[in-house]
Amino acid sequence: MGLKAMGKMAAAGMLAVTILAAPGMMKAQAAADTVLKPADMEKLVPASVFYRGQTATTQVRNSGGVKFADGYFLLTYMVDTSGYSSDVAAKYQAYFITEVPIKVVGKPLPAGVYGIGFVGGKFIVTDVGGHDVLTAATGSDPALKRPVPLAIAPNPAGGYRLYAGRKFVTISK
Repeated sequence: MGLKAMGKMAAAGMLAVTILAAPGMMKAQAAADTVLKPADMEKLVPASVFYRGQTATTQVRNSGGVKFADGYFLLTYMVDTSGYSSDVAAKYQAYFITEVPIKVVGKPLPAGVYGIGFVGGKFIVTDVGGHDVLTAATGSDPALKRPVPLAIAPNPAGGYRLYAGRKFVTISK
């Protein structure tokens, strides 16, 4: 067998390996989590939500989420709490939906619909009846260039950060 023939066989072998590996590589790329921006949320966020016996309008411009690789969502968006009593409005600033169990600052949170708020140095999660479900300490990110009322971003250590201004909590699946 000549050198030219061996070269052609080697090239054909490499081509075959590339063709066979391509679907797996494409699947791995397609299987990444996606951070959703407010523009992505327009189709997912309702005009109003129910919490503690009332409805509140949502603020799509102050929203964010994650579409996990398995197709499940985590969504959060600010709400107008002007009709609520001051004690409810103090800890209910946003609506939070997770279709899968997650961890907030390492604490487990089952799939569900919640009200959330950043109060002092704490992150408070309540059920739709206003009962406390989870409380966690918040971190602060002084290096954040453009703080916004509510946003989700990748966490450098893995998972995500849910921001309210410069305050944040970590979220992982």
